[in-house]
Amino acid sequence: MISRAGYVLLEDGTFFGGEMCAARGHAVGEVVFTTGMSGYQESMTDPSFAGQLLAFTYPHIGNYGASAEAMESERVWARAAIMREACNREDAPGAERGWLDWLSDCGVCAITGVDTRALVQHIRNAGAMRGGVFEASVERGAARGLIEAEPQMAGQDLAATVTPSEVSHHGTGDGPRIAVLDAGIKASMVRELAARGARVALHPCTSSPEQLLTEQPDAIFLSNGPGDPAALDYIVETVRALVGRTPVWGICLGHQLLCRAVGLETFKLPFGHRGANHPVKDLQTGRVEITSQNHGFAALGPGGARTIDADEPVRWETDFGSAALSHVNLYDRTVEGLELLDVPGGTVQYHPEAGPGPHDSMYLFDRFLQRIAAS
Repeated sequence: MISRAGYVLLEDGTFFGGEMCAARGHAVGEVVFTTGMSGYQESMTDPSFAGQLLAFTYPHIGNYGASAEAMESERVWARAAIMREACNREDAPGAERGWLDWLSDCGVCAITGVDTRALVQHIRNAGAMRGGVFEASVERGAARGLIEAEPQMAGQDLAATVTPSEVSHHGTGDGPRIAVLDAGIKASMVRELAARGARVALHPCTSSPEQLLTEQPDAIFLSNGPGDPAALDYIVETVRALVGRTPVWGICLGHQLLCRAVGLETFKLPFGHRGANHPVKDLQTGRVEITSQNHGFAALGPGGARTIDADEPVRWETDFGSAALSHVNLYDRTVEGLELLDVPGGTVQYHPEAGPGPHDSMYLFDRFLQRIAAS
């Protein structure tokens, strides 16, 4: 590993030194952190991290190398990796490349030796903000100019950046046909649906309601993805035209888009939920799950509340009838899921496919398919 002096600079002027350790160059974007202890390659290739620099709270990153199996999309979407101690070994059984060699091959810069505890504490206190990873040869004044030229995350349409250009089909089972409005879907979500016999068609997020319904799907699936749901009015209008015509289920950004489509509002979280250890209560079963999450926005509760105080299925009145809270985050009491009561549809804010993360919530794919059959 050839390292070069470098640094992380945040838009408020906070500075962290380190050593550049992958591709040459610099990267700017929103600096966020993830608390996952593994799954670093899955995180970097998750389209939901588009436009962001990813700081890992776990100190050792790269211990088991990189492999094709761990890809969540066809490329890296996070703009840089920020680590306390990077490793470049490829001696794990499934490793095909060293972690830093793989990042270099992908043209992604990375920095190690950063005091990530201090960085994460600062983001938790001050909120996620723009920043950059730079080689030491870049003067701080020039670095600040590059950071200030980067758009704020709020208001950004990044779904159009990560969406496919054409329709693709997956799964050979005889189960339900599912049309996915693909705003940045992870490969593991497609695998979980196909493994249950579903026939999955991935559509660009710019598709019209008629295009999504062309193959007469049994349900619409709204995928995860990056950016601000409030900047995606064209998708919201498409979803709005589908609600009530066919069952609609959303995950992560898809949850936020369905919420907006039925008349609810979203807001930007101070530093988001990103990691694989978030406790969420399923209000339908009373069970607490440890979940995988990756989102920076959330839906407002009834009356515009940012948090839900009670572990009860509180209700909203929406443009399509009543909706009930189905899941609540036990860290900060934010909305983690809802169910539409008068038309078929529902959401979860987190990632039941666990790529990476725990498998507590895999049952949600089964629940979704069961409700398609029931409707």
